[in-house]
Amino acid sequence: MANAERTQPVLTARDAGLVGCAECGRVHPRGTQTCSFCGLALQSRDTASLQKVWAWLFAGMVVYIPANVYPMLRTSTFGNTQESTIVGGVIELMEHGSYGVALIVFVASVVIPISKFISIAYLAVRVQRGLPGTTTHFHLYEVVEFIGRWSMIDVFVVAILSALVQLDFVASINPGIAAVSFALSVAFTMISANSFDPRLIWDSHEGKPA
Repeated sequence: MANAERTQPVLTARDAGLVGCAECGRVHPRGTQTCSFCGLALQSRDTASLQKVWAWLFAGMVVYIPANVYPMLRTSTFGNTQESTIVGGVIELMEHGSYGVALIVFVASVVIPISKFISIAYLAVRVQRGLPGTTTHFHLYEVVEFIGRWSMIDVFVVAILSALVQLDFVASINPGIAAVSFALSVAFTMISANSFDPRLIWDSHEGKPA
């Protein structure tokens, strides 16, 4: 009996003729134009979701390249200026014995951004091909959406150092062009993740077109 219950199809809101608000979650009959609670326009599925996902993801990947090629930080000490890229800064931290800080910077600036690129592209490709989705894929989307903001830690460190260390000729720290590129990459990737309609995952699971 238990096995029979587990194999029964699940009635979804879409099959029941209902549509949920993406902002507050209030459920309305299909055909309702705006949410009666928050006023947001109701839409069963965002038909342009994947196009927006790919566009913002591609933009984020493009600006991520100069973020790693150009200097993230410019340090001036007694007139001598040194420039450090993201990876170069990690290596310098390791040379000074700051392995913990180097690990945090490496994970936040390299591992997380690249993992987000791969994860978002992976989910978008699965939905486009109509491959069945599972709860694992939905949890992967939630992780990508949640962890995106923490990629800004490198930019925060540069901003704090630039504000605190300004001793004119003695010592000064200024952000490089890579800081802007990295911030844009994080922002574009977050927009890409937020543009993804996770309901499309369940549509592919039910064998329906995205």
